[in-house]
Amino acid sequence: MFPLSAPSRLFALLLAASLFVPAAQARTRPHYGGTIRVAVESDPLQSPGGSALHLVLDGLTLSSAQNGIQPALALRWTSENNNHRWQFWLRPAVLFHDGSPLNALAVVTSLNQSCRLTACPWSGQAALHIAGQSVVFTSDSPMPNLPAILARPEFLIRQISPGDNSTSQPLIGTGPYRVKESTPTALHLQANDDAWQGRPFADALEFSIHKTNRDSWPDLAQGKTDLVEIPPGEIRAARQQQLRITQSPAISLLALQVNNPALAPQLRAAIALAVDRAALQQVIFQKQAEITASLLPATISGYSFLFPAERDLPRAQAERGGLTPPPLTLAAEASAPMQLAAQRLALNLHDAGFSVKVVPLITGPNVTQRADLVLRTLPVAAATPAATLEWLLHDLGLNTPIATTEPGIAFKAEHDFLAQHAVIPLLFLPRAWAASSRLRDLHLDSDGLPDLANASLADTTPAPLNPERVP
Repeated sequence: MFPLSAPSRLFALLLAASLFVPAAQARTRPHYGGTIRVAVESDPLQSPGGSALHLVLDGLTLSSAQNGIQPALALRWTSENNNHRWQFWLRPAVLFHDGSPLNALAVVTSLNQSCRLTACPWSGQAALHIAGQSVVFTSDSPMPNLPAILARPEFLIRQISPGDNSTSQPLIGTGPYRVKESTPTALHLQANDDAWQGRPFADALEFSIHKTNRDSWPDLAQGKTDLVEIPPGEIRAARQQQLRITQSPAISLLALQVNNPALAPQLRAAIALAVDRAALQQVIFQKQAEITASLLPATISGYSFLFPAERDLPRAQAERGGLTPPPLTLAAEASAPMQLAAQRLALNLHDAGFSVKVVPLITGPNVTQRADLVLRTLPVAAATPAATLEWLLHDLGLNTPIATTEPGIAFKAEHDFLAQHAVIPLLFLPRAWAASSRLRDLHLDSDGLPDLANASLADTTPAPLNPERVP
């Protein structure tokens, strides 16, 4: 046998590599089939933070931190009249889970239902109307951030039965999964074979609700669970347990909202100066959060450092002056980290001369929380700073369009709002998930939620010829 020359040896190595790579890819490519089991703390179909909502429903647009605003149920859109009028053309041949077609009437009916539950940016006579296979939005005020806002969970499109204005009807959307069964403790989703994005890899998803404490972590190794939501205060402990953690950036704002408009401005200012953000960050959330006194993180605005976040107890006591604060109530979610954070804040305010009692947070439609202070989490993930700030202010009760990308103007709008001390930013929190060894291709969307439509299980059997999913 003649020895190979150097070029011949190189060619042989390249040929062997080209033969090996497809075989390796075939072994690691995602498989179809199986059931992904997920443990979550709260209702996965709740809005806005439900981990299953985007799997069942689609929006007209899709917001991505990497790619900006992308087409979803709307293929394209245009704006006119200085952003007072927008027209969105719908994707053709899309079906709801019940087989009915997506059309402009269904979109308008769904969005009108959304506007009964939250304030919409479009306003005026005939603000929302049909133009063939498109939907037109008009408003008395400009809507520069409308494409980004339509990607929010509040405006995802669902099938609404004619004449049915209730919020209890079955959830029927166009997403990659359909609702098979829903109870207060469990949610079962089934793959939508006719999804316009392409069939998801897993046949089904099973959500166990209120099962994210440490007792559920061994279920990952035992194969009983494939994905567990990890609260921010437990991320450090989960890493110490060598769990496979996928963590988002800081995508939600923890803030203290003054819910009593009769509270004097001096007392609100004293509360803002008395809170100890560092103790919350280090003790309650185990250094897995970012301290902030601004509404937008530095990665979005670039100017968050201009808002001082240090505690100043002498100034808080001086700001209170001779005023005797009334007894206050502070409402917080029932989860352990939120309750501990509320108790810590109550101690901070006690040092400044306030008497604060922590009470459970009451949630639900048509419920008015009567607490003087409310500890809230608000989403801050969006494609643009202006859209993020606008919707944060919307969530806090203000319908204030932010029609500029100029940092100085955006800073002034945020500064003027925070100077009222109606809302006191505390921390930016991430979302984290622990996955079993058999769950593959897990990625988090820009809102910190797992993209389970593109995740797969390692031990499932490939299904024949399924369409590729499209972005």
